[in-house]
Amino acid sequence: MATSEAQKRASAKYRKNNVKAIMFNLYPSDSDLIEFLEGKENRSSYIKELIRKDMSNSKN
Repeated sequence: MATSEAQKRASAKYRKNNVKAIMFNLYPSDSDLIEFLEGKENRSSYIKELIRKDMSNSKN
């Protein structure tokens, strides 16, 4: 199903106001990390889960 121009504008407006993208660098020396992370089905969820665990541990 084709997306209307109005829906595209609404989606872009939502992303602009509600989504935060965070970038970080992985260098060739991090090849073990890159390989491990690329093996994850959902990298974003994996990273968020790690951060939440770390936040929980730092509260205790």
